[in-house]
Amino acid sequence: MYDLNIKPEADKIFFKLSKKNPVQLKDIHNKINEIRSNPHHKHKFLRKPLQLFNRVHIDKHFVLLFKIDHTSKVVDIYYYNHHDKVYKWRP
Repeated sequence: MYDLNIKPEADKIFFKLSKKNPVQLKDIHNKINEIRSNPHHKHKFLRKPLQLFNRVHIDKHFVLLFKIDHTSKVVDIYYYNHHDKVYKWRP
């Protein structure tokens, strides 16, 4: 299983979500564990300018952006939001 690194921006979103919608946070946690346990799965890459990031849908309308570093065996979680807003995000 790969290590997990949650970036501060995503951590802030998850903290707010823990107060507002803990069920959705549990779904995110389950999906992250699935990514960590099977990192070689073909998660979809994004187009420019977010071409370095992978994405996975959660609850049909929300998207989690992450990177997988296979050399250091780390999954970096960068951002989570509604799919209308997540593609406008810039690192």
